Amino acid sequence: AMANARQAFRNNDKIFTINIYIKMKKFLILLLPLMLLASCSSDDAPDNETPVIDPVLTGEDLIVCNEGNWQSDNGQLSYYDSATGELTNQWFRSINGMKLGDTPNDILQVNDTLIAIAVNWSNIIQYIHPDGTACGATENVPNNRRMCSDGTYLYITSYAHRCGNKTFEKGYVAKIDIRTKEVVATCEVGWEPEAIKLYDGRLYVCNTGGYAFSENHEYETTIEVVDAITMQSLRKIDTGCINLYGEASQAGQYLCINSCGDYYSVKPHTVVFDCKTESFRTYDFPCTYNTTDGEKFYTVGSEFSYNTGEYIYYLKTINPTDGTVTDGILCDAITEKLRSLVSPYEIYMSPYTGNIYFTDAKSYATAGYLYGYRPDGTPVFAEQKVYINPAHIIALPKYK
Repeated sequence: AMANARQAFRNNDKIFTINIYIKMKKFLILLLPLMLLASCSSDDAPDNETPVIDPVLTGEDLIVCNEGNWQSDNGQLSYYDSATGELTNQWFRSINGMKLGDTPNDILQVNDTLIAIAVNWSNIIQYIHPDGTACGATENVPNNRRMCSDGTYLYITSYAHRCGNKTFEKGYVAKIDIRTKEVVATCEVGWEPEAIKLYDGRLYVCNTGGYAFSENHEYETTIEVVDAITMQSLRKIDTGCINLYGEASQAGQYLCINSCGDYYSVKPHTVVFDCKTESFRTYDFPCTYNTTDGEKFYTVGSEFSYNTGEYIYYLKTINPTDGTVTDGILCDAITEKLRSLVSPYEIYMSPYTGNIYFTDAKSYATAGYLYGYRPDGTPVFAEQKVYINPAHIIALPKYK
């Protein structure tokens, strides 16, 4: 009996040992991946790990927005390919098989994948990808004018008195969700609002009253401040300068705004506005076409008089921090080329390369020309023949 008991004990001990071995083996199998993971996440990273290399800017292509002739439905996009040196007119139409529309008067790169074009007389905002393919439109903001964006929303001014089922006495700003392309809010501002810029959560809208010659209201003199989140007007700031019409450039907290007068007795001016303090300086010359390098403003002012039927042009550089003004733009070569133009129609400084591009509309009824210069005055390319009234330019950076 004792022998049988000792044998049973030995058998049980053997079974117990085997069970322990099996359990330990399973534990080690489960533990191994955790040990490997810990070793991979340790501070002792392998020396041959591939480093992250920042992309290098190699150049930039250009999109030129040609307004065409009003009510002729002949607005076009031209595309300059810096790699090949070729310029393609009717670029939008060749890619999408349809016209862009009547009088496109602003173009804006919203983000890396989306570009917005305000097509004024067609009453649409056309969206494209950087390769030119159409990707939607907003169709309930008629008589649209100028745009700005924070990357999530697009803000656009309109001369019209309606937006969808809403009506307004004067003009308004529409807020558009770029994901849905739908208007999500509006704010009534002054008569015929033009340029719009965004600073520290506030929209700054340049009111013109540009229809004063034909409608029963006066020219506007105000910059309207609108809360971009609530889309409520906060206040109006009177500049004392009428008809704040045209493009506006932004260098940090500063805006460069054109006041074109009434083309008769009221002379044009330039308003440099400080969004941080909401104060401003005025100058006795226009800045009809203006651009910035982020520090200074470069302006081509066009003063027209119905009394004489003549144009006077001004080429100025403005330092907004101290208010100083100098004649000319960047260097003698660029200044002299600008002075030689028949009808300057746009000036644009690339935020990527610092190159400066400008256009000559010539006769306003025939093809205009595009010019490009580096800051030292050397040409980027030979003059390029674009289309009628080449009015707006954006650069598309290329990286290696």
